[in-house]
Amino acid sequence: MGGGKQANPSMTTSNAAVLNGEGSFALVEVEKDAVPINCAPIVSSYNEKIRPLLDAVDKLRNLMIMDEGIQLPTIVVVGDQSSGKSSVLESLAGISLPRGQGICTRVPLIMRLQHHSSPQPELSLEYNGRTDRTDEDNVTDDIVKATNSIAGGGKGISNAPLTLLVKKEGVPDLTMVDLPGITRVPIHGQPENIYDQIKDMIMEYIKPEESIILNVLSASVDFATCESIRMSQSVDKTGGRTLAVVTKVDKAPEGLLEKVTGDDVNIGLGYVCVRNRIGDETYEEARAIAHELFQSHPLLSKIDKSIVGIPVLAQKLVQIQANSIARNLPEIVKKINDKLNYCLSELNKMPKNLSSVAEAMTAFMQIIGLAKESLRKILLRGEFEEYSEDRHMHCTARLVEMLNQYSDALHNCVQSDPKNNFLIEEIKALEEVKGIALPNFLPRNAFLTILQGKVNGISSIPIGFVEQFWTYIEEVVISVLMRHSDNYYQLQLCARRAGHNLMAKMKERSIKWMTEIVDMEKLTDYTCDPEYVAEWNRLMAHQKTFIDGVLDNEKRPSTITIEGIGEVEVEVLRQYPLMLPQAFDLKMRMAAYWKVVMRRFVDLMALHLQLSISNLVNKEMEAEIVNELMGPYGGGIERMLEESPAVAVKRANLNKSIRKLRDSKEVVAKIIDSIVTYGH
Repeated sequence: MGGGKQANPSMTTSNAAVLNGEGSFALVEVEKDAVPINCAPIVSSYNEKIRPLLDAVDKLRNLMIMDEGIQLPTIVVVGDQSSGKSSVLESLAGISLPRGQGICTRVPLIMRLQHHSSPQPELSLEYNGRTDRTDEDNVTDDIVKATNSIAGGGKGISNAPLTLLVKKEGVPDLTMVDLPGITRVPIHGQPENIYDQIKDMIMEYIKPEESIILNVLSASVDFATCESIRMSQSVDKTGGRTLAVVTKVDKAPEGLLEKVTGDDVNIGLGYVCVRNRIGDETYEEARAIAHELFQSHPLLSKIDKSIVGIPVLAQKLVQIQANSIARNLPEIVKKINDKLNYCLSELNKMPKNLSSVAEAMTAFMQIIGLAKESLRKILLRGEFEEYSEDRHMHCTARLVEMLNQYSDALHNCVQSDPKNNFLIEEIKALEEVKGIALPNFLPRNAFLTILQGKVNGISSIPIGFVEQFWTYIEEVVISVLMRHSDNYYQLQLCARRAGHNLMAKMKERSIKWMTEIVDMEKLTDYTCDPEYVAEWNRLMAHQKTFIDGVLDNEKRPSTITIEGIGEVEVEVLRQYPLMLPQAFDLKMRMAAYWKVVMRRFVDLMALHLQLSISNLVNKEMEAEIVNELMGPYGGGIERMLEESPAVAVKRANLNKSIRKLRDSKEVVAKIIDSIVTYGH
């Protein structure tokens, strides 16, 4: 770090993965033989010690284990546009990368660097499910072609990754993800929201705690104003997983020492200062020039040698990466096992794939049996434990509320108000039915005429209630059927059609029945209920007092209160003194009888609907579903063997995840089995 021990520039150090006594991984530092800096590989050949760990992580990355929500240790390279990010990566990999105006990196570039002993480098590109071989002379053009294939030929960006595998002698064993450089101003051909797109991509990669942020900064800028610093600080406030690389140090050496030692931007993993390769310099020449620069430059030579140069950067990255993998691997193993167990559990919860008609018939009978029992509970017995939190499915309670509302509607309508136009309707009816006959006989035709008018007036209320009732029952029945047949798509379709058809039949049947009840009430007047006569007698007891009050020429009250009826207007009744006794008698008979009619409308409705529900659940529903399933549109019981698209997709996704997680489990199991403790 900034004030650390100065390293011997001719010596390199190394690390090896070890399994400690607590069952987790750790790294030990091992000093290697001295090698002149200008001819040494970037990182010495201890890589066989850590290579298996990195290979395991790369295999997990290739298996796309991160799609399962399991994050991997990743070095994420970020930087403002023109910060020298490409130069740093070129120096680490020893190959050329695309350069030019605007954004050169338009997709996440996963760079897998692997040291191997062959003098002949091996390079390949993996993208869109294909692998293309390339070489050092053509890798730049091939990266551009692959990028265009992924992100299009314009200047937009894409989240789909491109993997560059570099097997080359002397390169450090590293896997890094290079992201597009941050730019605020779109150039011609770029979308207006290019900054937001790049920011979202960067945040997605650097947010996980497992990510190591390699922040590339130009020496010529104020670090505190760099957009890449702001982004990394937003997810890594302590800087504990951020390493900064300062580029172009030869262009702006003034004040650099103070910047990297003062650390005003909280870079927890420290700084490494590097000189960018210029022009046609080879990588070896550039490394030698940089070594000399940091040794002899009046300002740059004052910077601690432990934080300068590409070899130091490579060493730090390898060590940080190895520590991160060792630290996170046990948790990765746990997450893989947990997610695998979860997926297996979810798969086991799914319905068994039906493979024969016999299995389909058995499943069908079980589903219908369970649905019928659920409906008996909520519609007939008032048991709601299956739907304890859903009041809409507490059916017996809701049906009582609906019946009470229906009763209130009948009793509160104008036809049920005895005060309305008191005696006027009766007087008119008596005038129309008078004939050549003895006086003082109450004409029955007048009673029936008034009764028929009142029944006609309320006839829409019971019909409307029947429709409301069966609409509610339809919602309940369909909901229960869908719940129990949730895993059988074709059965759901048949059950839904059968439910709608059956409810339509039940509704039609109830409306026909209620229409007959209305017609019966209009046809004649009858009751054996003694309460009718008792009520009529109670009301008639006020006849003389009422008539005397109406005909009282001295007081001439405008209203009179009758017990059991209420306050009525009487002014207009003085015109019919001779008809008042018969009209009053007719009114009181109708008032007493109307209570009987209202009670019949409510009681009969309740009994009819209760019987209809019982028949629906115990007899008609199963038969209707069977008819629908076996009918021309049902396709027979064999159609139950077909899974719904949603269930099929879920099953396929679970199986895919299980295969991926099992492969991943095998990868980590092998690496754990192969771990050897290196104590020397």
